[in-house]
Amino acid sequence: MIKRTFLLSLFVAITGILFSQKKLSNELVWTGGFSSKGIQGLKSMNDGAHYTAMVDSDAFGSQIVKRSYATGDDVKVIASSKDIFNDATRAIEDYEFSIDEKQIIVSTGFEPIYRYSYKAQYYVYNTETKKTTAVADETKGKQMFATLSPDGTKVAFVRDNNLFVQVLATSIETQVTTDGEWNKIINGAPDWVYEEEFALVRSFEWSPNSDRIAFYKFNEERVKEFSIDMYGNLYPEQYTYKYPKAGEENSIVSIHVYDLKTLKSRPVDIGTESDQYIPRIKWSQSNDGLCIMRMNRHQSKLEFLLTDMKQNAGEMIPVKTIFSETANTYIDISDNLTFLPDGKSYLWTSERDSYNHVYVFDMTGTVVHQVTSGNWDVMDFYGVGEKGIVYYSSSEISAMEKHVFSISILPSRKSTKKQLSTRSGTNDATFSSSKKYFINFNSQANTPPYITLNENSGKEIRMLENNQKLTEKLEEYTLAKKEFFSFDNGTGTSLNCWMMKPADFDPFKKYPVLVAIYGGPGSNTVNDSWGGTNYMWHQLLCQEGFIVVSCDPRGTMNRGRDFKHSTYMNLGKLETEDFIDFAEYLGAQTYIDKARIGMHGWSYGGYMTSLCMTKGADVYAAGIAVAPVTNWKYYDSIYTERFMRTPQENSGGYENNSPINFADQLKGDFMLVHGSADDNVHYQNTMDMISALVKANKQFDLFIYPNKNHGIYGGNTRLHLFTRMTDFLKENL
Repeated sequence: MIKRTFLLSLFVAITGILFSQKKLSNELVWTGGFSSKGIQGLKSMNDGAHYTAMVDSDAFGSQIVKRSYATGDDVKVIASSKDIFNDATRAIEDYEFSIDEKQIIVSTGFEPIYRYSYKAQYYVYNTETKKTTAVADETKGKQMFATLSPDGTKVAFVRDNNLFVQVLATSIETQVTTDGEWNKIINGAPDWVYEEEFALVRSFEWSPNSDRIAFYKFNEERVKEFSIDMYGNLYPEQYTYKYPKAGEENSIVSIHVYDLKTLKSRPVDIGTESDQYIPRIKWSQSNDGLCIMRMNRHQSKLEFLLTDMKQNAGEMIPVKTIFSETANTYIDISDNLTFLPDGKSYLWTSERDSYNHVYVFDMTGTVVHQVTSGNWDVMDFYGVGEKGIVYYSSSEISAMEKHVFSISILPSRKSTKKQLSTRSGTNDATFSSSKKYFINFNSQANTPPYITLNENSGKEIRMLENNQKLTEKLEEYTLAKKEFFSFDNGTGTSLNCWMMKPADFDPFKKYPVLVAIYGGPGSNTVNDSWGGTNYMWHQLLCQEGFIVVSCDPRGTMNRGRDFKHSTYMNLGKLETEDFIDFAEYLGAQTYIDKARIGMHGWSYGGYMTSLCMTKGADVYAAGIAVAPVTNWKYYDSIYTERFMRTPQENSGGYENNSPINFADQLKGDFMLVHGSADDNVHYQNTMDMISALVKANKQFDLFIYPNKNHGIYGGNTRLHLFTRMTDFLKENL
């Protein structure tokens, strides 16, 4: 026994020498020292054989370069900052081609608004005449969502909550709507909650023939306002916007179609119910057919309404229902609706058989046939190529991986299904317009992104980016390996997890543990994919002597509808039980100190951390909750009611899982962090948690970042935050 112990000690000592490490620091991690390279700004061209990319040039500024898919060679420079602006110092921040690719609409001078939206100055550059036309009078302010008409002769855009159309040949501007007003009426742009929760950004669509524009009108007048103080001046300024909280009134949404020939707008008949959602509109193959997606407020019923604009009688455009689906819980919205060339059918993804799959429907909403099937979820739908081949990604291999597949739309050719991605891990694809090629973005848990160009057969043509420099830099550090495993929770459900142990791991030591989580609907943390700066921060913690782990509890994605919807009406309950079981499982491992298990989470993860530090106080010794929800009554209507219904209908679900109601159970060391200008999860959540903790006479740490939103970034903010969190964990675990 003595001899065995001596040999083990000698082994550990030698291992410690071998694993002497180049040290990581928060400065290195959070100032771009380990950033991976990607491929941005790619646009597939009509011929399917070429794409464009953005490159920088000292002499010409931003350049839009045409390249060959097959060889990767530059064919020509299509346009540059110098060409468009006559100023090489002015950046092209984004661009889109007209359908015939003779014109490019470019944007510059971005001003972010919310998560996706922004204002900018737009210009249209004609690649044949080399002429640049400004979109709108620059003295009237920047625009939103400027979009070329399909025929390339006009641009539609939003300014000051109104929709406009400009004829490029004359620069004559026509104001389509006149009732737009801040915090009252929005035309052609989304309100806050539609943008955040439905990812609806540009809220108008050109018709295929360029003679009509369908657009949203949001009437926000009855929606209550939320105010945010912005600091920096002698007297703080207030930013006030409309934010519908759970159970409160939403915007009244209507859909209108503007006719450029008659210069008149008509509303679409979307029914008399005003308390409903219109998450998407999309033109069908016909210039007369606009499809409107309509949902009830519970988001448990989805319908597709199709217009017939040939019927000109009456003030309102008539519709017919071509799809209807209901669920006992909720239905997710996507951009997967695809009208097929036959004009008689369309593709849509549905969870009707308990997993998300692709279906063909006829124009009465009847299933023609199911294209994909199995006990796995379609994750991304990339579209349909030649001969009816559907391209998609799925969780078929593993809920922790994503792979790209193709399959025939024809039931007789189902056997043609093929896996196109060959590298393990997470694969995301961007297909060419012809679907002949795709760019595959692959990454693995311990490997930076590896980007390749592939044929639609899956054959790799060439490597585009392998992040070799980053890989070589990582080799200078002795890093931990992220390892995947599973454990059974208290109900016997197997949950996916990962663990990172210090590189000089000693099985005879007792280590502190950080459970790094999100835990909510819509975002898994246990993925075989590159974790970027968060992964490197976890490596830093491993060098500091921590084990870092994560777990996807019940309610997370890629394991079918029943697993994902198991938390319906009780967000937080099952997830907290799973994380308590997880801590008990970890504490039973011989190399883990069960008295030093901590948790860190952001947003929903902050909510989970707050619950686990109270309801799970016996197993979690320390926790950091960043931008947490502490009471679902404070969060927005669309997200919260999707999973919880309203507080009026489900008071128990809200109250029984709100951390503010369990503040008196806090035992360990707890740190709250929030940005004071968080327009998403309001600072109000943390303020009420503070009040509850003070009332219960519980001590805690608090960090507030002035004027920072939900992301808490900018300047040294991330460096400061993660340095403080590192210190907190070292001090308390």
